[in-house]
Amino acid sequence: MPASPCKAPLILPDDAFNRTLRENVHPDDWVNPEPQDRYNLVVIGAGTAGLVTAAGAAGLGARVALVEKHLMGGDCLNYGCVPSKALIRAARVAADVRDAAAFGVQVPSGARVDFPAVMERMRRLRSEISPHDSAARFRDLGVDVFLGEGRFIGGDAVEVDGATLRFRKAVIATGARAATPSIPGLVEAGFLTNESVFSLTELPRRLAVVGAGPIGCELAQTFARFGSEVFLLEAGHGVLPREDRDAAQRVEKSLRRDGVHLLVGCKIVRAEKRGDGKVIHLEQRGNPKELAADEILVGVGRAPNVEGLNLEAAGVEFDPRQGVHVNDRLRTTNPRIFAAGDICSRFKFTHAADALARIVIRNAMFLGRAKASALTIPWCTYTSPEIAHVGLYEHEAQEKGISVQTFVQELHDVDRAVLDGQDEGFVKIHVRAGTDRILGATIVAEHAGDTISEITTAMTGKMGLGGLSSVIHPYPTQAEAIKRLGDAYSRTRLTPLVKSLFHRWLAWSL
Repeated sequence: MPASPCKAPLILPDDAFNRTLRENVHPDDWVNPEPQDRYNLVVIGAGTAGLVTAAGAAGLGARVALVEKHLMGGDCLNYGCVPSKALIRAARVAADVRDAAAFGVQVPSGARVDFPAVMERMRRLRSEISPHDSAARFRDLGVDVFLGEGRFIGGDAVEVDGATLRFRKAVIATGARAATPSIPGLVEAGFLTNESVFSLTELPRRLAVVGAGPIGCELAQTFARFGSEVFLLEAGHGVLPREDRDAAQRVEKSLRRDGVHLLVGCKIVRAEKRGDGKVIHLEQRGNPKELAADEILVGVGRAPNVEGLNLEAAGVEFDPRQGVHVNDRLRTTNPRIFAAGDICSRFKFTHAADALARIVIRNAMFLGRAKASALTIPWCTYTSPEIAHVGLYEHEAQEKGISVQTFVQELHDVDRAVLDGQDEGFVKIHVRAGTDRILGATIVAEHAGDTISEITTAMTGKMGLGGLSSVIHPYPTQAEAIKRLGDAYSRTRLTPLVKSLFHRWLAWSL
């Protein structure tokens, strides 16, 4: 008899939208199918990487089993991209209302954010999107979906709730989870992560955010715009320490303007629960401080989900901090087994997981030789303004011994950005010195994540910066900044010698 799946934890709050979500991504009445004799592919983990791999292989006619112990859709649907961007959109509306007078629009006094309604909208939209990642949809695609905890029992077999799934190839796509810092008293005091913050139904009056990386900055700004008093704590010297410094400083300025209290260079000593609130004890520049908050939100990175997989039995090497070891073709130390997504990649983004899954399909199903290192992967932090980046940073190029020439277009000189009231950003493009080959780019703009794709396309298609000057952009758009940089590069080709020859030709032609 097929085994019944393990029950997923209750998704809070237990309302109609979350019940619909659960019915799609981990239905309680799901019955696992009888395993086939052998699968062409067994995929463990039904986040983005696992879903793309399973759907792609099944579409080619392969026998595919997909194993998920928690919620199909993974972080992106349940705890990441989908719910966070719903809240960010609401926070941008709140900021637009707040700043409406600057555009000549008078908003009646007393306008406020209805936080329960914001969260209900998020849950509704998430539930409406969830059928795309549902167990029923993947069953209909021809995938055998097993809901339960999968573990390797050898180099060619996985066990799920007593059933054995034998495979010719397998893919580990179990993703990553929010990392927990080793702060004394934090667990006892209680804290939120991206896996629990979206269950809130009341706006915290005071919110302490630990970590000024992408998640910390996005949510700190969002909750400040909702009306929380937000304290953003960072051990380093500024926000988004891995980003271009000019770009990070623009975002830092915006965070402060939205009321975020930024505490940099601080060391958290301990946390404690005090009455109905929480207290963080910290040191900043050698001075002890106490910070009171109603909630603590931790956003200090990700930890790979390697526990419970029994990877040793499959001969798969891994590291508890870095995840599963793979080569450039995403093959593990067991030649039958591949990995994709956050479990093995430093690029912990949904679109990166999608791209890596496509490499796995080619390499595992067709004996392909596609390389992960050949990918050009952009990313975006969805603060306001956004920071988007692709390719090398200037310091990375210098570390590789590559000479670069950098072109910068400030948005305050781009008409559409001025008209939109969004002129505090820039587009920065690095080219290899002496050529127009684009090595990397950073954009700071309200919709930088959309704009970066033009540069990514140029890099992927090996179009140089000079070529972008010939691309006609609609006027007025903020993306016109990219064309201007193409023009700026073209002007560098007018050397004094070229100008002299051109002037002589003009004089002769009169």
